[in-house]
Amino acid sequence: MSGNPKLSPSAVEASREIRAVISRLRRRILNASEAEDMTLVQASVLARLADRGGVTASELAAVEGVRHQSMTATVAALAAKGLVLRSPDPDDGRRLLIAPTPEGLRRVREGRQARKEWLAGRLQDRCTEEEIRTVITAMAVLERLTHD
Repeated sequence: MSGNPKLSPSAVEASREIRAVISRLRRRILNASEAEDMTLVQASVLARLADRGGVTASELAAVEGVRHQSMTATVAALAAKGLVLRSPDPDDGRRLLIAPTPEGLRRVREGRQARKEWLAGRLQDRCTEEEIRTVITAMAVLERLTHD
């Protein structure tokens, strides 16, 4: 922390708690559907392609925040598993567009379903209805933090 005296102790504590909980929750949610034959980066790229296929490795690398060479290796691994296809760009034959295969789309759908079921099940099993409503209200507050 930069030592900003304008930050209240409660804001600092809330920040610390939110980051810790979100980090643990993210790991648990990802583990709920983690495919043993894919890395987290491969799963992230495949999910991104399912939402918006037909992109280049350079575009994927920029969005994922990795080097082009790293993304090329990730895409090659997904292609070897039969989860993505690379095809020439109809507008520029020098570029390859990457899109998920039907199997890739199936894996993304199943992973998303497993994560949804895991989290909903945990909420239902471990929380009261009042606590679940509190979580929903808290998420609206956190969502506001994501907007500029």
